[in-house]
Amino acid sequence: MAKQKKGEGFHSAAGLIRYFDQEDDKALKIPPWFVIGLAIGTAVVVEIARYFY
Repeated sequence: MAKQKKGEGFHSAAGLIRYFDQEDDKALKIPPWFVIGLAIGTAVVVEIARYFY
């Protein structure tokens, strides 16, 4: 059986948390109501297109 290194999980998790915290500051922020409105608008356009086709 292969030996498992102890303590390796904590270091890698800490690096990921630090990476995602930095990315969050630069990320494009879209409000949830915009995503819901876009989904509803797309559904309406698809239904209208299906009706006329």
